[in-house]
Amino acid sequence: MSRTWYYRLLFSYFPIFFFTMTILIFIAFVFINDISREETKKADRISSNYLATTLDRTIRDIELSITEAVQSEQAYKLYFNNTHQISSDKVYTIAQSLRELSGSSSWIQSIYLYDKQNKHVLTVSGSREVESFSDQAWIDQIVNGAVTSGWQPVREIAVDVVQRTPVRVLTVNKDMPLPFGSEGTLVINVKMSSIEQSVDSMINGQLSFLTITDQKGKVVYNAHSDQEGTRDGQELNTIPLERLNWTLTSGIKAGNLFSWVSVVSYVWIIIAIVTVICAIIYIVYITRRNYKPIQIIMNRIESQQIRAFENSGTGMDEMKMIDGVLENLINHMMDYDKKSRENVLMQRSKLFKALLYGEHMDHVEEQLKELSPLGEVNDTSRFIVVVGEINRYEKGFQERFTRGEQNTLKFALMNVLQELSRNTEVQCWTEWISADRIAILFLSKEQAASSEQMSKQIRLVAEDCRSWVEQNLRISLSFGIGSEAEGITAIHHSYTAAEAVVQRKLLMNGDVGQADSGELQHPLLETYTYLQMIADFVKRFRMSSGQWREQLEEIFVAFEQNKLPDEEIRSLIQAMLQMLSREVSMMSEGLQEELSEKNISAWLIAVEEAEKLEDVKGLLLDGLTDLFRTYVAVTETKSYKAMVNEMKNYIEEQFANPDLSLKHLSDRFQISGKHASYLFKTEFNMKFVDFVTELRMKETEKLLLETDCSLQDIALKIGYANGITLGRVFKRITGITPGDYRRMKREQRESKE
Repeated sequence: MSRTWYYRLLFSYFPIFFFTMTILIFIAFVFINDISREETKKADRISSNYLATTLDRTIRDIELSITEAVQSEQAYKLYFNNTHQISSDKVYTIAQSLRELSGSSSWIQSIYLYDKQNKHVLTVSGSREVESFSDQAWIDQIVNGAVTSGWQPVREIAVDVVQRTPVRVLTVNKDMPLPFGSEGTLVINVKMSSIEQSVDSMINGQLSFLTITDQKGKVVYNAHSDQEGTRDGQELNTIPLERLNWTLTSGIKAGNLFSWVSVVSYVWIIIAIVTVICAIIYIVYITRRNYKPIQIIMNRIESQQIRAFENSGTGMDEMKMIDGVLENLINHMMDYDKKSRENVLMQRSKLFKALLYGEHMDHVEEQLKELSPLGEVNDTSRFIVVVGEINRYEKGFQERFTRGEQNTLKFALMNVLQELSRNTEVQCWTEWISADRIAILFLSKEQAASSEQMSKQIRLVAEDCRSWVEQNLRISLSFGIGSEAEGITAIHHSYTAAEAVVQRKLLMNGDVGQADSGELQHPLLETYTYLQMIADFVKRFRMSSGQWREQLEEIFVAFEQNKLPDEEIRSLIQAMLQMLSREVSMMSEGLQEELSEKNISAWLIAVEEAEKLEDVKGLLLDGLTDLFRTYVAVTETKSYKAMVNEMKNYIEEQFANPDLSLKHLSDRFQISGKHASYLFKTEFNMKFVDFVTELRMKETEKLLLETDCSLQDIALKIGYANGITLGRVFKRITGITPGDYRRMKREQRESKE
C-alpha cells in the first residue's frame, strides 16, 4: 500500500471524526446538565425525606411515650372510675405524672387533662375550673365536638391567664380513659418553636428553602424566614407528612440553582477540547504508523488461533480461524441475550411484587412502561387484583403431578387467564407469587366504564377460568377478587383485600369470592372473646345441658359475622376440642379414648378437608352429639356426690394411715387419681393434701395437750414417718414448734387455774 493510500485514509474519516466529536461534546454537555439536575433533585429529596422522617418520628415518640405512661399509671384509671368523688391523692398523683411527662421532652409546651363529667382541668399544678383556665377556648371546641381525637392544625394558646402571651403549638387530643374512652380528654401541646428550630438546623438557608403547609394549603412555616431573600426558586420535591396532614415543599433558591453545574460543565468543555486536540494528534500519529489496521487485526487473530491449532494438532487455516472467532463471538452474544431475557423476567416479577406489597414505588410508572405487558398506565388508571389459589395443593396437586408437569400446568393457567381477558374491556398481568398462589392484576381499558361493570367482567373471567381449568386440567381453583384501586399506589390495597378473601374460603359462597367495598383485611381476632364463648360451650357440655348446641351455633355465627380466616377458625376449633378433652375425658376410660390425641387429630384433619363452614359445623355437631351421649351415659351411671362424701368420710377415718394417698383412693373407689383430686377440689374447694394435713395437725394439737408422748410417737400415730417431718409441717402451719406449742398451752391452762 502506497503513501497515497495513507493520506486518502486519513482525510476520509477525519471530517467524520471532527463532526462526531462536536456532537458528542454537545451531547455530553446536555447530559451532564441533566445528570446534575437529577442529582440535585435527588439530594434535595433525600434531605427532605430525612427531615420529614425525623419530625414524624419525634412527634410519634412523644405521643407514644405519653400514651404509654398514662396507660400504665393507675391513678388515671382510678380517677375516671370514681367520678362522683374526686380524691386529692389521685389529683396530686396525676399532676405529678403530668409534670414528669412535661419535663420528659423539651418539645412539650404543656399537658393537661380535661374531665368532661366534673368539668375540671387537671394540670401540672393540680385541678382547676375550666373558666379560669387559659386554654378554655380549646376545651369549648372539644365539648362542642368541633375537634376530634388525634393531631390538630397549628394554633395559638396563651401561656398564662394574666399576660395571655400567644404561643404557637401543635395539639393532639386523646380520649380518656385510653384507648377509646369518652369521659375525658388528654391534651398534649407541642412547641412549634422546637419544630421550627429542628427544621432550621437541617436546612441550609443560603442554598435551599423549605415550606410547610397544612391540608388547607395554609403556610405553617417557612424555613429560615428571618434571613434576607425571598423564596424565589425552583420547587423540586413535595413530601406529605400524613400524621400531621402537612406537606413539605423543598427546592433550591434562585441565584444558587445549579450554579455549581455550570462550573462542572465548563471544566468538561475544557477537558473535551483538550481531548479532541490530543485525539487529532493521536490519529495523525497512529495513522502514520499503522495504515494497515486490517492486517494488524488478522495478525492478532492469527496469533491467537495458532496457539489453539497447535494444541489441537491441526494445520493453520485462515478461514477456519475467522470462522472460529465469529462462532465464539456469536456464542457469547447468545449467552448474553439469554441472561438478558432472564434478567428482564426477574425484574418484571420483582416489579409485580412491589406493586402488590406497595414497596419501592419510586419511578414505578417508567418501570411499568418498560417491563409490564399492560398498556398506557397513569394516575387515573383503575386496577383490581385477583388472587387465585390451587385447592388442596399438597395432596391434590403435588401428589398427582411431577415437577415438570406442575410447571407446565402453571404456565398453561397463566395463558388461559390472558386469553379469557383478551376479548374483554380489561387487560391482565399474571405472576405466580408462591407455589400455590397466582396473582392477576387487571387494568380497565375504558376509563368511562363503571366500577360495577369492571368487577362483573373480572368475576366472569375468574369463573370461566375456574370452570375451564377444572374440566380440562382437572385442577380445582379458588379466586379472591379485591376492591377497585384508583392509581398505581393503591394496588396493594386491592391485593390485601383479595388475599383476605382467599384466606376465608370456608365462608366463600362458591370458589369465587369478592371483597366488600372498602375492605382491606379481616378484623383483628379478639381471642379472649372467642375463648370465653368456647369456655361457656364446654361448661354447658360438662353440665349435661342441651344448650351446648345453641352455644356452638353462636360460635359459628360469630365466625361468619366477623369473617375469620380459615386458619384462625381451625385454631379455635382445635382449642375447643382440647379444652373439652381436659374437662370431660377424665370421667371414664371411654371418654378418654374418644378424646384422645389421635381422635382429636382425626377430627382436625376432617375439618381441614372441609370446603365450607357449614360442613365444618355439621361435622362437629355430629361428632359432639355422639360424644355427648357417651358423657351423659357415664354421668347417669355414677353418683359423684355420694362418692365424694364417702371419700371424705374414708379420709377422716384413715388420715393416720401412712399409705393414704391419691393412688390409695383411686384403688379404693375405682377411679383415676387425677379424677379423684378433681372431684375433691370441686366439691370442697380444698386440695386432698391440704385436707389430710389439716386433720393430722388437729390430732397433733390434741395429743400435745392431753398426753406426754414424744414427738416421734405422735408422728407415728398420725401417719408421719418421723418427728422431724411432723415438726417441720407443724411449724409451717401454726408458726411455732410442737414443743413451744405444748409449753405455751400448758402455761395458759395453769394461769387460768
